[in-house]
Amino acid sequence: MGEHPVNGGERRAARRAVFLDRDGVINRSDVRDGRPYAVRRAEDFELLPGVAEACERLRQAGFLLVVATNQPDVTHGTLPLSELEEMHRRMCAALPIDRVEVCFDAAESDMKKPAPGMLLRAARELEIDLAGSFMVGDRWRDIDCGRAAGCVTVFIDHGYSEKLRSVPDYRVSNLLQAASLILQITPHP
Repeated sequence: MGEHPVNGGERRAARRAVFLDRDGVINRSDVRDGRPYAVRRAEDFELLPGVAEACERLRQAGFLLVVATNQPDVTHGTLPLSELEEMHRRMCAALPIDRVEVCFDAAESDMKKPAPGMLLRAARELEIDLAGSFMVGDRWRDIDCGRAAGCVTVFIDHGYSEKLRSVPDYRVSNLLQAASLILQITPHP
């Protein structure tokens, strides 16, 4: 007999997304002693080379782009919320971002990466197929988050002094390489 529409509407197919960490993936991090730190002033927020092209290519291929970023410095009082909002305003004006998920938690929580809460919430609200999606990040927390959410993980290796805790599915040098890889291995409708 076939499937009946729910609530009188058509069922929508789940969509694919590329989840992006922010600092070190989209914008330049403040790297000190081999460790990356988030920038704390909007005037220091600088997109990395190739990011705009990478995002546009992914968007044209039909992927939703969701930024998932831990920002505990707001809770610690070392990053004013107004500065963070200005950074995100600039980012969204320059890039075709569909959603920005931010976790302000200073302590571990179900939303703070490496926990998958931000990805799970976005997937629920935007009807994203996590198994058909990717998590791109430059730190162990991003890779563990993507793995916990059931996404394919792509690690941008900047040579930081910290170690990964799990092996990523793929390893690249920047977001443009990540986009090329994703488009190469993903079937297109």
